[in-house]
Amino acid sequence: MNFNTLFLKSFRVLLLPFALLYGLVISIRNWMFNKNYLKSSTFNFPLICVGNIAVGGTGKSPMVEYLIRNLQPHFTTGTLSRGYKRKTKGYALANENTTALEIGDEPMQFHTKFPDVSIAVGEERLVAIPQMLHDNPNLQVIILDDAFQHRSVRAGLNILLTEYSNIYTYDFFLPTGDLRDEKSSAKRADIIVVTKCPSDISQDKKYKILRSIKPLKHQRVFFTAIDYGTPYHIINKEDEWILTPNEEVLLVCGIANPRPLKEYLLNNVHTYYQKDYSDHHIFNIDDLNEIKKTFEKIKASRKLILTTEKDAVRLLKFADELKNIPLFVLPVKHKFLFDDTEVFNSMVIDYVKNFSLKVYEKKENK
Repeated sequence: MNFNTLFLKSFRVLLLPFALLYGLVISIRNWMFNKNYLKSSTFNFPLICVGNIAVGGTGKSPMVEYLIRNLQPHFTTGTLSRGYKRKTKGYALANENTTALEIGDEPMQFHTKFPDVSIAVGEERLVAIPQMLHDNPNLQVIILDDAFQHRSVRAGLNILLTEYSNIYTYDFFLPTGDLRDEKSSAKRADIIVVTKCPSDISQDKKYKILRSIKPLKHQRVFFTAIDYGTPYHIINKEDEWILTPNEEVLLVCGIANPRPLKEYLLNNVHTYYQKDYSDHHIFNIDDLNEIKKTFEKIKASRKLILTTEKDAVRLLKFADELKNIPLFVLPVKHKFLFDDTEVFNSMVIDYVKNFSLKVYEKKENK
């Protein structure tokens, strides 16, 4: 443990009184929802919630993308996000002219990769869901992105993500820990996914985590690892770069948890340098010029700039300047471990099928 990490942990322990106060507020809020003093609304429509109870990167965006790929061949699918750090407010449905500044970087990432999917944003999901259904009456399922702790809308299928290196059962409330909700809120999940596991995680470690989580009878726990794809050029997507141990890489990264990405580069390239930015950082022309200058200082014959898909959508506004720069995007997916891919896929598809069947039967019986 380096000095900075030790200092940060010690400082966060000193903030324990604030964490206890925050935890009290969250507990009262949840109690009010549980007792129906605060109302949770339901829709006669299949809603799948993806979220976590801790701050930081647990892999929500790749999970939303995984669900889209799984559902889209069978159902007309949409996603609804809050649109964090966008420059607009209220409900918005993405179209061919939409930018990341209008809907946020993660929804823009979904829209770029899945142009045929309805991608919407709205702070008030209770208002945004009917608007989505009005705009696209053919929708058959909506994925609620980062909605687990927002209880104004009750989804029919709740998927809770927790990171392997920071399982929620060992965590504590902000700011001492990373929890933004009570551990007991995990009881509301139907599926719990332990993300960013080592690909070779042992059965013993798996069962140790299961003993810690103590899933309820209705809950199923899955384990996933990060599956990095082949980097593609940010503008010319057909142009790919297969990483080898000979490369020197400048990593441009503004995500919540870049640690797994840095470990991947450490094991797969000769050397990497880094330009770190805050999560959801909005790049400006000065940032781009600084990235260029840093890259020019690297003297290796084989070198490239590498960034994440989330960062790429915030850099695309400089498309003209990026055409001739070796800036490549590293795609990432969830890879289910322990041969559980089909089990997870079936649970999600069956939820939507069964929901639709129940709605149809109710209509027939009227």
